[in-house]
Amino acid sequence: MKRRNFIALVGTSLAAAPLWANSMTSKLPPQKAIDSVFPELPYAYDALEPTIDAKTMEIHYTKHHKAYHTNFLAAINDTPAASMELKDLFAGISKFPAPVRNNGGGYYNHMLFWENLSPAKTNPSSALSAAIDKSFGTMDKFKEEFANAAKKQFGSGWAWLVAGKDGQVFVCSTPNQDNPLMDIVEKKGTPLLCLDVWEHAYYLHYQNRRAEYVDNFWNVVNWETVSKRYENR
Repeated sequence: MKRRNFIALVGTSLAAAPLWANSMTSKLPPQKAIDSVFPELPYAYDALEPTIDAKTMEIHYTKHHKAYHTNFLAAINDTPAASMELKDLFAGISKFPAPVRNNGGGYYNHMLFWENLSPAKTNPSSALSAAIDKSFGTMDKFKEEFANAAKKQFGSGWAWLVAGKDGQVFVCSTPNQDNPLMDIVEKKGTPLLCLDVWEHAYYLHYQNRRAEYVDNFWNVVNWETVSKRYENR
């Protein structure tokens, strides 16, 4: 998956790639929950090595994420959910059957995760840095709290940096494919940064060493995208 292909994709109409194109600014688009076209990665499978190896990236994207996309389409086909915005669907996810919650979350969470990652070194904006310092004291303290959330998440799930309605940022974790936009989570807000701690995200390279995977994650964080999400929340 070459970057030029991704650029060509997001340069098309929003009807062709509604969610992926807009999620770079953290705004969920005012369109249907999911498009039938499975979006491409913004980089090659091997772009994040050695932090994330090419084989893991390929399997994760082509097997796991694609399955969530396919199954989410099937779960909402010919139902009112098919015409809903994702933010509205997630805000009332408790009213929907498990296949919608699980596959909708898996589809959306993975798109944010891919965007979180970059082979290039980036830095958080001054606005995001200030918000992190206000909530955690220092960037190092934030990273420690985020890493603990990822390492201590029991079983499969995600670690998150989230902006609340008041603009304050906080760290949390969710099980399975839940996310902070859903009405079933304890702490809700706008997702800014996420880390997939399902075993399929790291096991080929790190085996059972989740802590090592989490610590290396900081080498490939796309802070430019995370900053845009915060500033456009």
